[in-house]
Amino acid sequence: MSRPAPRNRDAAIAKPIKTSDAMTTETKAADKTEKAEKPAAPVQPELKDELVETEHSVTVNGREIAYTATAGRIVMKDEEGKAKASVFFIAYTRKDAGDPATRPLTISFNGGPGSSSVWLHLGLLGPRRVVSGDVAEPVPPPYRLVNNEFSLLDLTDLVFVDPVSTGFSRPAPGEEAKQFHSVEKDIESVGEFIRLYVTRYKRWASPKFLIGESYGTTRAAGLAGYLQQRHGMYLNGLMLISAILNFQTTEFELGNELPYVLYVPVYAATAWYHRKLDAARLKDLDATLAEAAAFASGEYAHALFKGDALTQAERNAIAARLSQLTGLTPEYIERANLRIEIMRSCKELLRNEKRTVGRLDSRFTGVDRDAVGEEFSYDPSYAAIQGPYAGAFNAYVCENLNFTSDLPYELLAGLYETWDYGKHQNKYVDVAETLRAAMTQNPFLRVFIANGYFDFATPYFATEYTVNHLHLDPALRDNIELGYYQAGHMMYVHQPSLAALRADLAAFLQQAIQAS
Repeated sequence: MSRPAPRNRDAAIAKPIKTSDAMTTETKAADKTEKAEKPAAPVQPELKDELVETEHSVTVNGREIAYTATAGRIVMKDEEGKAKASVFFIAYTRKDAGDPATRPLTISFNGGPGSSSVWLHLGLLGPRRVVSGDVAEPVPPPYRLVNNEFSLLDLTDLVFVDPVSTGFSRPAPGEEAKQFHSVEKDIESVGEFIRLYVTRYKRWASPKFLIGESYGTTRAAGLAGYLQQRHGMYLNGLMLISAILNFQTTEFELGNELPYVLYVPVYAATAWYHRKLDAARLKDLDATLAEAAAFASGEYAHALFKGDALTQAERNAIAARLSQLTGLTPEYIERANLRIEIMRSCKELLRNEKRTVGRLDSRFTGVDRDAVGEEFSYDPSYAAIQGPYAGAFNAYVCENLNFTSDLPYELLAGLYETWDYGKHQNKYVDVAETLRAAMTQNPFLRVFIANGYFDFATPYFATEYTVNHLHLDPALRDNIELGYYQAGHMMYVHQPSLAALRADLAAFLQQAIQAS
């Protein structure tokens, strides 16, 4: 029920009697003066595109590649011409690639919700790479960029887009930011940017790919369906880095047993890395992970299904086996009712050493104020990379790309705290069905999913579960490929994984382009 509109107080006053005959010349003059002195309402300046082009080169696979960088904001408007948002992007276009209309185009974004595109940009794909260090070799500030020999610019042009309220992207004056902060509206606004960019830069004939990380994979799967249905834009491929398509697989909530099962292999990988397993299981990570997956989907899943019907002997056996695979004590697992929650695990594994393990990458460790409590006070894996990426990007965008703004570059805004899940309210977000439908209607759509063994945010076994429950037609199942790396959520901070990921993505792109 809506409230009645507030009454206009002036309108409620009885209409005055005409006073033209009685009004003196002095009164009229005073009235004119008062109106003249009343300040006019401020007029908002019209939003305009702000674009800067610069010329550069990068060496990839021993070959120098010349390219044009375009950095800036374009104004997105509705069909009536009203400005809705100013969206920041950085595009890299190879100069010697022949007809740009047929050159592959990859559009990249990260997740959050609320993350800018800086991570995939300066960590994996772009022509410049931040020296962020890794677990064994952290680097001090100030931070620097180097030539990215792992860039994909030799194979595809690249566009990095910051969704509204991230990076330098902002809603237009008078427009509420929250209209962009929901599952559906986010997909629509990023989809509109993609349509606008592809149209303005004449790329409709190009093979087109999306690459997203974390919640960016949720967005990418949603976009695959949205772009097909809304604009008839069929994609050639999706590259999903640390995927989350079905949120039920990671939400530790009362009554949802699925995450407890799907996290066992990443707990085992973490215990392996920190040498909390027995000697036999420390010998071979792959064998240990296979054992963990078999136990989790078999005996352990069955035990959770039985619930209180488990006998004490069965409970003891499950706790002992979980202890062997996770490095946690049987007593702790029993106290947790056989259910190991992610944040508790981060605190518990190295509690006796007064260390916590990272959520984004459990190879990293941190130090809390004390060793009690159930959750860490900060994520040591995020703390290790935040500074390098923020410092390097802010220097790069103004000094190398010549784009300046007084706005703060929102690296990772906390939009996830107020994100509107729209039609997914009171149920788990799930875009897996959107992906299945998109692949069914466009059988040339290929998908590559990169997984880090030490990723607590989007565990690889949860991704396997989601892929195995897409219910794709058998003829399409080979269109999905999974890759695995001995690092975490942002596996590219680990240089051996970066090199392997680059090789896998390059092979995927080439196969998808050939298929087109």
